Amino acid sequence: MKTFIENRALFLLIGSLILNFACASPPNTERSIGNGSSNASGEVTIYVSQDRVFSEPVLREYEKKTGVKVNVVYDTEEAKSTGLANKLLAEKNRPQADVFWSNEPVRTLVLKKNGVLAAYKSPQAEGIPANFKDPEGFWTGFSARCRVIVYNTNLVKPDEAPKSIFDLTDPKWKGQVAIADPRFGSTSFHVAALYTELGDEKADDLFRRLKANDVKIVPGNSVVRDMAARGEVKIGLTDTDDVNVALEDKQPVAMVFPDRDGIGVPLMPNMLSLINNAPHAEEGKRLIDYLLSPEVEGMLAKSEAVQIPLHADVEPPKNIPQIASIKAMTLDYGKAADRLEDVTRRLQDILGL
Repeated sequence: MKTFIENRALFLLIGSLILNFACASPPNTERSIGNGSSNASGEVTIYVSQDRVFSEPVLREYEKKTGVKVNVVYDTEEAKSTGLANKLLAEKNRPQADVFWSNEPVRTLVLKKNGVLAAYKSPQAEGIPANFKDPEGFWTGFSARCRVIVYNTNLVKPDEAPKSIFDLTDPKWKGQVAIADPRFGSTSFHVAALYTELGDEKADDLFRRLKANDVKIVPGNSVVRDMAARGEVKIGLTDTDDVNVALEDKQPVAMVFPDRDGIGVPLMPNMLSLINNAPHAEEGKRLIDYLLSPEVEGMLAKSEAVQIPLHADVEPPKNIPQIASIKAMTLDYGKAADRLEDVTRRLQDILGL
């Protein structure tokens, strides 16, 4: 009898636990968001190749405003945009991300070509010029940067600083020029743009001459900046946001917008895309709406990123000319994206990467 009573009590206890578990709300499936409505998922996942120091405050502000948990996967400095693009390609059949925030255009175009992205035309994109938006809605650009020449002001006088990327091949700069690895990040965009604009023969010649001039290939754009600031090289090729960090830190650097060669300055918008078959597609769309807002462009303009707003009514950043005054390279982003793999192979041979 005692055994029967003990077994019956155990059975009732287990039954009670099962009933309570079945009736309880599953964890983290519903959260209260900023406007008081309920959110079916309560979270969104975004892959980000923009520098964490610039992007994280924006995403945390979104969390504060909405109550939605933002899961973020950042790329490394060395593999900027390339690593996450490869991850998204690998996850194509079982997507883990909802949104991709790329810090340069070319990888996004590669992902579109491979069917990784979904079309979404955000209402917040209406104020952004058409040339920074995909007509089909697979990507939208915002908050642009430029490729610039950085130089050490203790070692180079302003009137002596290079005014064109072709000036970097001058023998007087032999061993004194640094660039980031052209297979990755914004540098990969820059070289793909150059091949698209110049053609293979002229672009190959440019990089052969850089190689003969003992150009230093380093892991990332911030490394280029730091080497120039420390005087390890006199000159580097990098991005506006990287140079501005050194300017704000009162380091001995200045920048030149290399538009004296008739090509123009490469203008690189950030790009936002919704992932095809995203686990939290609706929450991904709402996050995209927020990131494309004038509010966010204002935040990025005022930050050390000094990114140039594409909404005309947003105040431009300090230390950077207004977008209308920059002689930008006329570029078909799709053509540049199509050249990426071939350009990478060519530069591996030319530069010995």
